[in-house]
Amino acid sequence: MNLQQLRYLRETVRRDLNLTAAALALHTSQPGLSKAIRELEDELGITIFVRHGKRLTHLTDAGRDVLAIVERILLEIDNLKRSSMNWHDAQTGELRIAATHTQARYSLPPAIARLRTQYPEVTVRLHQGSPTQIVEMIRSGQVDLGIATEAIGQQADLDSEDLFCWYHCVIALPSHPLCQLAEVSLEALAEHDLITYDPQFAGRGHIDRAFNEHRLKPRIVLEATDSDVIKTYVRLGLGVGIVSELAFSEDDEAEGSTMATDRLVRLPIDRPFARNLTRVAFLHGRILRRYEQALIDAMKH
Repeated sequence: MNLQQLRYLRETVRRDLNLTAAALALHTSQPGLSKAIRELEDELGITIFVRHGKRLTHLTDAGRDVLAIVERILLEIDNLKRSSMNWHDAQTGELRIAATHTQARYSLPPAIARLRTQYPEVTVRLHQGSPTQIVEMIRSGQVDLGIATEAIGQQADLDSEDLFCWYHCVIALPSHPLCQLAEVSLEALAEHDLITYDPQFAGRGHIDRAFNEHRLKPRIVLEATDSDVIKTYVRLGLGVGIVSELAFSEDDEAEGSTMATDRLVRLPIDRPFARNLTRVAFLHGRILRRYEQALIDAMKH
């Protein structure tokens, strides 16, 4: 048994049992990959994969047990390397981050700028996706850290840390009728066309829950994954926007924009939606490199 066989097994599972894709990712041949897996099965005396001809169809029960152990072994080997790097105070490396659009656009930039000052030789690779996609990117080893509000804090195979809390705000064009009110109620908001996030993104569940608890049926006419897209459609007069307060700044309210219709205002509504918590997640048991912890610390507030 050798580490190469273990890596071949893990990659095959990560590539949905597609031997061609796994061999390509591992820079080896498909016959060589198949042979290594067969040899591992022979040495262990068990069948790891169910086969249909030359095609792998699924893991056996024994194969699932073996895979869990293999994942732990390879994680600890990676931890050994990271621990060594930390003791040498490594200033170089690659940090792969997955985040939702709101986090990538509004929360991460100052933290990455601070990281680059502290670790100028570290390369940052940023991926964007839905919370579900981010979880899968962490699990597959495609990224080191995942940052989102939903999903990542409830995964048994991931460790997570709280970063910061935020609320939603309600925005509209200055000409919108709701701007004439001294205070906007949730009931008044439900009577107008609304533009907000896709159900998977940016605390949308808290928005739906608030309306449901008041037995209101909001008129949501457009959903998007991107805060800037929501603001664009609000500027077109298609409705009132509900966005993360992270995505609304003084620039949105500033006079003297390129067009008068560029200006948006924040409506006076007393935080009817529950607090959201943004987290960072990584594989359970994984030792963080110093620059990874530095980024996490820079995002906490």
